[in-house]
Amino acid sequence: MHLDDYSRYDAVGLAELVRRKEVTPEELVRTAAAAIARVNPRLNAVIDVREAEALDAVKRGLPEGPFHGVPFLIKDLVLHAASVPTDLGSRLGQGLVFPHDSALMARFKRAGLVLLGRTNTPEFGNNATTEPVLHGPTRNPWNLEHSPGGSSGGSAAAVAAGIVPVAHANDGGGSIRIPASLCGLFGMKPTRGRISLGPDVGEALNGMAGEHVVSRTVRDSAAMLDATCEPEVGDPYYPPPPQRPFLEEVRRKPGRLRIALARTAAGGEPVSPDCVAAVEDAAKLCRELGHEVVEANIAYDARALNAAMTKVWAAALANWADGLSAMLGRTAGPETLEATSLAAVQLGRDLKVSELQAALAVFNQVSRSVGAFFVEHDVLLTPTVAVPPYKLGLMDATVPRAPEDWYAYVFGFCPYTAVFNVTGQPAMSVPLSWNAQGLPIGVQFAGRFADEATLFRLAGQLEEARPWAGRRPPVHVTQAA
Repeated sequence: MHLDDYSRYDAVGLAELVRRKEVTPEELVRTAAAAIARVNPRLNAVIDVREAEALDAVKRGLPEGPFHGVPFLIKDLVLHAASVPTDLGSRLGQGLVFPHDSALMARFKRAGLVLLGRTNTPEFGNNATTEPVLHGPTRNPWNLEHSPGGSSGGSAAAVAAGIVPVAHANDGGGSIRIPASLCGLFGMKPTRGRISLGPDVGEALNGMAGEHVVSRTVRDSAAMLDATCEPEVGDPYYPPPPQRPFLEEVRRKPGRLRIALARTAAGGEPVSPDCVAAVEDAAKLCRELGHEVVEANIAYDARALNAAMTKVWAAALANWADGLSAMLGRTAGPETLEATSLAAVQLGRDLKVSELQAALAVFNQVSRSVGAFFVEHDVLLTPTVAVPPYKLGLMDATVPRAPEDWYAYVFGFCPYTAVFNVTGQPAMSVPLSWNAQGLPIGVQFAGRFADEATLFRLAGQLEEARPWAGRRPPVHVTQAA
């Protein structure tokens, strides 16, 4: 299959070609491997290519799932596949191998996806750019001097460049939505608990972290959520099940929604004019589609929330670091951890249990305030990121910083996303704008808890009104190296 043809299809489309026997899974694997060879040397999005293993999986036979035969990449963090290394972007975790699939990995396989490799991520996902010491920086295919974001930057760069139509991603503070915005993709963070983290983890980051994908089309995201969202035995919580498949929601009209428009974040962080223009343009489009758009913003103590999130992240990093040290026999120190990660680990070790409980009490207060806001509004529209795609090197995790300073600095660039990790609500980044420099700028829509359906309906409507999947960055599998 030629790369020009391959890259025109989304994952649902490729699977349909396989079902019609117009292409074989083996052909798709070889084509995706050729795509990696063509563009990955410039991007460093894929850190581990497993073509031989993928072809062997095809030969053994694939499940007849909705994505039968479609090549797939997994982010090198949290999710893991049996006998495949999981570095977590860290020298401390390098070479960690599990003997079993995580629940989500097993579901990806049952859906018929073919694991072709792993994508780059910052150490422990502790950054909004993808520049780990272990594997080096990933570059944005829209401009190689710029970051694809983080922490799912490797997956986003790979999808934007046409290597695969959809790739695994996860989100503990914006790590699906930020790279989706910076790479011109669709990125949905589902409701807390919608996708199981089992069996090794009940929750991550005290409920802030969730799993899913980044994709070029809305229907790929919806169909993937349909394939992966059943609970596992022993999961700590699970939201109300959807009324119908999410893929059906993409084709349904959303009705007239009451959409709140907020240009600024609760903490008052500065916003680029490009990002203000993008969110105002999205609001105009929503009005044209018949929705009511009102100026309103959620109210909460952003400073208190940022301090609470710092403690939760620090506690989690300390737990991960100590667990990796015990499993792999390595010491968590300057030779194995980046400076900002090490500082967070040290803070996490020093935290009192009462301090962590106080941080979770702040989470509760914020969740109540945000939940009340969504009684009066169906959707909140904000920028996804406060600036256009930023250059590599801007968020250098090797420079020592106190955790409070580090997180304040990083989330100054993306102050809109993490609050919905705290509340557990679904939120999506939609690629509706590109600036004068040709860089993508996404906008975020957040919905009520367990109401991905409304967001998928709205996303489908926006995609139909202003299609984006055909836009290709300068570094793309269809372009000569």
